[in-house]
Parts: sequence; C-alpha cells; structure tokens
Amino acid sequence: MAPAGAAILATFAPDGPDRCSGLSVRRYSIAELADFLSDGFTVSASRSELHVTSGGVEQAFSWVVARRTQVVEC
Repeated sequence: MAPAGAAILATFAPDGPDRCSGLSVRRYSIAELADFLSDGFTVSASRSELHVTSGGVEQAFSWVVARRTQVVEC
C-alpha cells in the first residue's frame, strides 16, 4: 500500500452471525478493528451496519476506513 493510502475493511460485528456459507467466521467490533490495525494505521471513519440478506436474514457488520500512517517492517 502506498504511503498515506487507505483501506476499507468490513467484518461481521460481534452480534453478527458466527457462521457464513457453512464456515466459522471471526467477528470484530469497530474498536477491535482499530486495535488490530493500530501499528501503522489510523481509523479515519467507521460505522456499524445492519445488512438484510436476500433470504431476509439480518447480519450486523462493522466497517472502518483506515489510513496508512507509517511503513511497518515485516
């Protein structure tokens, strides 16, 4: 990612489903996503969203926009 580049991430929220398409999923709150990205990124925007699937099932999502603030060496 370029310096000062941005990433948009969406995950299932803590109250979202624990499985999707038969697979176990990892759920994150906005704070957990910010913590996960804390090395080298700053969250510049976030939102929670309740999505309704085509089957009528509600699924909670967490969204963040994170801007790169430094290069992290691996």
